[in-house]
Amino acid sequence: MNSSTLQNLLNDASSAHYEMHHVMYIKEKEYERLPDKVLQSHLISEANWMMRKEYRSCDQLGVRIEIGDICYIDFGQAYLNEAGFQHFGLILSVFNGKAFVVPMTSNPSTYAQAYDEFKQPHGKKHLMRIGLVKGLNRESVLFLNDCKYINTARIIDVKARIPQNSALFQKIRERVMNCLIQPESSTILP
Repeated sequence: MNSSTLQNLLNDASSAHYEMHHVMYIKEKEYERLPDKVLQSHLISEANWMMRKEYRSCDQLGVRIEIGDICYIDFGQAYLNEAGFQHFGLILSVFNGKAFVVPMTSNPSTYAQAYDEFKQPHGKKHLMRIGLVKGLNRESVLFLNDCKYINTARIIDVKARIPQNSALFQKIRERVMNCLIQPESSTILP
């Protein structure tokens, strides 16, 4: 069944209950084919969404955040080339009840590919090495092209901090702005 057919059926209120069961069947089959670790990420995100979807912010969950905090966040389901599920993220700003975050990883392969002015000048510029931040266990890298505003109820816990007045934080802000405003190459999608 293609997505437009499914959407048309879901729009028909009389068939919505039937289609819910059909979609759940399809989802179950999809989950059965996933490796255990990937399945676990899906199920954790689903459970987090069910428990947190009604909250306006992480404050209601007893989690206090500040700009510069590195948090464990549930980004939810993702398409290819998007940060999704449970990842760390750096809070760059808080505006109108949402946090602007940059997802990150400690994956050594991703870290090796990241641009660094001195150690990896031909690296990928959408990846930024931040090294080992106090409070974390491994060197980390930011996904500059994945930053976005999120409802802070997605934040599970605060794990570390990069002081807002530090040179590293200022460099991160500069790199994010360059990524957002002056991308090195533009691709116009059809």
